[in-house]
Amino acid sequence: MSTYKDSGVDIDAGDRAVELMKASIAKATRPEVQGGIGGFAGLFDASALKNYKKPLLATSTDGVGTKTEIARLMGKYDTIGEDLVAMVVDDLVVCGAEPLFMTDYIAVGKVIPERIAEIVSGIARGCIKANTALIGGETAEHPGLLEEEEFDIAGAATGVVDADKQLGSHRVKAGDAIIAMPASGFHANGYSLVRHILATQKLDLNKTYEGLTKSLGEILLTPTEIYTLDCLALIKAQQENLRTFSHITGGGLADNTARVIPDGLIAKYDRSTWALPAEMDFMAKIAGVPQPDLERTWNVGIGMVAIVDPAIADLTIRSLAARGMNAWVAGSIHAQNGPGAAALEGNYRTR
Repeated sequence: MSTYKDSGVDIDAGDRAVELMKASIAKATRPEVQGGIGGFAGLFDASALKNYKKPLLATSTDGVGTKTEIARLMGKYDTIGEDLVAMVVDDLVVCGAEPLFMTDYIAVGKVIPERIAEIVSGIARGCIKANTALIGGETAEHPGLLEEEEFDIAGAATGVVDADKQLGSHRVKAGDAIIAMPASGFHANGYSLVRHILATQKLDLNKTYEGLTKSLGEILLTPTEIYTLDCLALIKAQQENLRTFSHITGGGLADNTARVIPDGLIAKYDRSTWALPAEMDFMAKIAGVPQPDLERTWNVGIGMVAIVDPAIADLTIRSLAARGMNAWVAGSIHAQNGPGAAALEGNYRTR
């Protein structure tokens, strides 16, 4: 006799995981959410969209890449969900959209209920930070495809923005200021290079190396900053004086900024306005990572940028500071012939 459990899938463990995650999910909600978890679909009351002149629904999906392997090696699973939320909702806010709800997908080699609950607790905490409802998800057990300790997570979110308030390259002008918001660490990008360095340099995740304030593993698991509410506050306060945002993810600072720069303009960053984060400096030096490779792989210390009318640059910085975000002017927009582009100039400030 063969049972589903014999094949590696434990339905009872899955049910136990659902029970453990209910409390976390219940906190990640909004008034528009209808019903609870356990149905075939999450329901969200869209009647509020009647207040928009021309509501545009925005959607984004992402994962956290191989940062999951660091969580597995450290045996710490309660922060990786925040990374997932950040990677999704901060993409939405770039166009001016307010994230409304999110769903997640967790694939594991073996369902360990407590571990699943830890992952979901991080997702729920991230959703709370972004005022985004977690209205559904899926946990899939993949015996034979994933080892028992292996897992992967992904998610998708939906947001809304009025058509006449949509942010983007069409609003960017020569002379605009680039306001940088600091990254909390590597975020969830470039971990294939991180893991390569860990392996080739035989680094110990539990060791605190010279120049670092925590163990390397703790630093590498620092959750990705969630900028959504800070960005939405700027949108509300500055309106047309705020041109757009750029979420600095895979591809680095220049490539991601170039995505929101129109033809005929270039975004120029002055590296001397900030210092390369200690952990990135450490990893680059110990492995001999060339600066161009470093800058196209990691965020170099900037996780989100706002492009604004220069007249409100100081006000923008003060507004963000009042919210606990220590931003600075990192560059400006200039005219040039050719396609929209971005570049980094000068040398990083010495720490």
